[in-house]
Amino acid sequence: MCKSLFLAAFFGLVAGCASPASGACDAPYGQSPQFKNCLFENPPNPEALPSASSWKIWSRFLTGTKTGTVPVDPIPVRPVTPAQLEALDREGNHIIRLGHSSHLLKLRGKYWLIDPVFGERVSPFSFVGPKRFHQPPLKLEDLPPIEGLILSHDHYDHLDVPTIEYLAKRVNRYFVPLGVGARLVDMGVAPERVAEFDWWQAAEHDGVRLTAAPSQHFSGRSLTDRNRTLWASWIVESGSQRIFYSGDSGYFGGFRQIGERFGGFDLALIENGAYDAYWPAVHMTPEESVRAFEDVRGKVMYVVHNSTFDLAFHTWQDPLARVAKLAEAKKIELATPVIGEVLTIGKPRTNALWWEGLK
Repeated sequence: MCKSLFLAAFFGLVAGCASPASGACDAPYGQSPQFKNCLFENPPNPEALPSASSWKIWSRFLTGTKTGTVPVDPIPVRPVTPAQLEALDREGNHIIRLGHSSHLLKLRGKYWLIDPVFGERVSPFSFVGPKRFHQPPLKLEDLPPIEGLILSHDHYDHLDVPTIEYLAKRVNRYFVPLGVGARLVDMGVAPERVAEFDWWQAAEHDGVRLTAAPSQHFSGRSLTDRNRTLWASWIVESGSQRIFYSGDSGYFGGFRQIGERFGGFDLALIENGAYDAYWPAVHMTPEESVRAFEDVRGKVMYVVHNSTFDLAFHTWQDPLARVAKLAEAKKIELATPVIGEVLTIGKPRTNALWWEGLK
């Protein structure tokens, strides 16, 4: 029974399985080019490989064996204190890795969150599902006042109920793809605090310019709501610096389009983890992550979506080890921060391959 519940929770993170919408539907997003037949869709991509059937994926999780997907040794974590955050230069742009794809940003003195997940499990259940390898570097109650919170999509490893419920009245403004606003309202967020975006829509808030951009993924939080909400990558512009966040995505030509439109990024947060040949179109291998980074014309490649949850069949070190070797060969400036590490955009740093030697 527990394994079945685990699979139900996990399946929504990597492959999804839902009945298509049928009949008439209330379509508030009918003007979106991404919204067709009552669901959101990825644009055509002839390079995208098909996923395995739902039955094959379910069968693999039921009967397959995992090796090395969960660390034996403790993942290193640098505790972050409110005093440390306050001491960061108010004129600079800083990013602190919280784990997986979760980040705390201090943008010219104001605090922002990206896909914050402080919960113990990424699952619809509190007692089963992928459990975090490490604790966050700071507690939810130690977060400073948050000016803005950015979400890439509604999967459990990016949209976390206990986190949002705690932050509901503690965040000034939420920035989300189309349809995700209703999820937040259900978690206690006031509707007037939420701004929904289609791809290429932009807005400015407190001196930060945000643009939702394409990604190649899917959405859903159960077996019956696949693709009822949109997914997105994001561009964050603060002062003269630009940050790109891929969200979750398979490799597609949209990365090149983003690079051409914005002319490059000071820092590119690129998904690198939870890939598998059974679902090749919705997550990127390290080789594809590097290709995406080159397409968006980043200066520093900062890899995310790894080191916190067991979401695939590759070893937990594989995303980091492979991308580090590729970056060295291509002379790419790589950022693989320790959990809790502060990276100040535009400032020199020494990158540590912290996973080496850990089991």
